Amino acid sequence: MVKSINFAVLGEQTIASDFGKKGTATDLTLYDKKESDVIRTWVAPNGFPDKIQPLFQAINLAEYPIVYLGSLDKFAGEQMVALDVLQKKEGILSHTYEVDESRLNTMIKGTVLEQYRKVESQKIKEEILKFQPLQTDGKTKIVIDHCFDVKGVGTVILGKVTSGKIKQYDNLKLLPAGLDIMVKSIQMHDEPVEEATSPARVGLSIKGAKPEEISRGDILCEDDSMPVKSEIELDFKKNPFYKGDVTENQMCMVNIGLQIKAAKFSSVNPLKLSFEKPAVCDKSDTCVILKPESTSIRILGSGKII
Repeated sequence: MVKSINFAVLGEQTIASDFGKKGTATDLTLYDKKESDVIRTWVAPNGFPDKIQPLFQAINLAEYPIVYLGSLDKFAGEQMVALDVLQKKEGILSHTYEVDESRLNTMIKGTVLEQYRKVESQKIKEEILKFQPLQTDGKTKIVIDHCFDVKGVGTVILGKVTSGKIKQYDNLKLLPAGLDIMVKSIQMHDEPVEEATSPARVGLSIKGAKPEEISRGDILCEDDSMPVKSEIELDFKKNPFYKGDVTENQMCMVNIGLQIKAAKFSSVNPLKLSFEKPAVCDKSDTCVILKPESTSIRILGSGKII
């Protein structure tokens, strides 16, 4: 069975082209490489820093971040906060000669990045090979990052098997839409396979939904066991760098996995959020509250869903 490992490339994202072959490119660019029985994928959030959303989506797609810093500006700080709130505890940290290492150490103190493997830039490739696949058992769950129509094939989904496994001809539920989906065929690394296990990146030819009915962050799962909610309550922790107030009926954007949803604060104490459109989320999922239009701090805070 082919194994899979997924990385997010942050900081100087151009290094991703050194690791694998370039594939799908939108505001997320994917690179991959197959060596023996392992497929490694690197996702670069090239829509960042113009937009904050691709940063969180790239991190959520990966098991391991690779952070290669060329400067210690506010965007470097934003990436550090994002990695910390999403609790990505294993990764690689490297930097160019222009970066002051003592200042970097001060910035990452008390964050998950303190535990990252610190390597010189020319040794990043070597270090990547030391990371092991992280398989998650359980019910089948696939998170979707791209979807399009292919002439003669129909609807094609690109995504990651976040738990369990998927087989050809599986019947699944597309959430939050609630549509019944049948998997016609599966590809990994552009090669047909009959099944794929977590955390494989897959291309799926499906029957039952059109591309316009599918959005990034939507979930394919075995049944209706994944909750679809219009309101959630959070064990909320405000970003200490965000100095504004949180007020009732204030609008924001919410990140859960790959989902980005418009919401408002329906209550401040306890903190509750009401979505404009339903979100697929479960108890203990990490929810990050964003202010994409802000010219200063764009990460308002985060918390686990209660």
